[in-house]
Amino acid sequence: MTELSKQEILLETGTNEMEIIEFYLATQSFGLNVQKLKEIISYNEEAITVVPGSSPGMLGTLLLRGSTIPLIDLKSHLVLKEADLDEDVRRVVLICEFNNRVNGFKVDGVNMIHRVSWSDVQPMAPFIDQYQPRFTGSINIEGREILIVDLEHIIAEFDPEADLDFEAELHAGQMLEKVPHRRQKMKLMLAEDSSLIRAGIARVLNGAGYCDLITFIDGEDCYKRILQLKKEAQEANESVLKYLNLLITDIEMPKMDGLTLCKKIKDDPVLREVKVILFSSLINEQMAVKCDSVGADGYATKPQIPYLVQMMDKHLGIAGADVS
Repeated sequence: MTELSKQEILLETGTNEMEIIEFYLATQSFGLNVQKLKEIISYNEEAITVVPGSSPGMLGTLLLRGSTIPLIDLKSHLVLKEADLDEDVRRVVLICEFNNRVNGFKVDGVNMIHRVSWSDVQPMAPFIDQYQPRFTGSINIEGREILIVDLEHIIAEFDPEADLDFEAELHAGQMLEKVPHRRQKMKLMLAEDSSLIRAGIARVLNGAGYCDLITFIDGEDCYKRILQLKKEAQEANESVLKYLNLLITDIEMPKMDGLTLCKKIKDDPVLREVKVILFSSLINEQMAVKCDSVGADGYATKPQIPYLVQMMDKHLGIAGADVS
């Protein structure tokens, strides 16, 4: 099967749209942001090297054009029951790249690519989100409820090193000693749909002295709160920076994506003073161009939390920041 042409799936930046590829495991439909998909290949069991002692969901490694990549059986890992599928169904492997890593995911098949609005993607219900599910939201397309898979969460379950760099917590005390007062005075917001990542970022930032932090699970709720702060600042005849100094936002989020959120802030003559850093697994050369086009002050690839903290220090004028 052919490699995807990124030129064919590029969307205008800041329109709050994305394209998802619908795939299925047994009879259930799931979705994945096309930005993470490099290509789709046929599943060939003979091409797999089994890794002894690995978990049931880890099929082994796959040799792909001279590079060895992990291959995960999504259906097995998500503990989905087998279903009677047509004998001629050809299972495939989704080759995905994010967080500067390439991984393969075996699925029962793919349907088609849908262009959708993030406003139609519903976040996981709070009572489900607290259990750190492997999904970030859902969308209804043609009567089918499609769950958006949190691949970063799944990879971290197999490889802790692929998770956020929570070793930064070990250095949080040292970072706090350097700049205890300036960081504590800064007012921050974080928009991140993954409960696991949201909690981890908040924990590290708090440990580094960035304690005045409000978190949101999607871009729309975050933007509503920012507009409220803007109104309060105008009514008090004060700078909006007395209410908010910096926003950290993911790119993929239900209701409103991070690029759209950043564009709305930077297009506003009052809010544009607020610093915006995009923190996402999608950051690459192509995405960096999009970040620049919406006026982002900076961007960093997960899981580089230490680099994120340094970037925050730089844009907030904290002494000692060193980010090239």
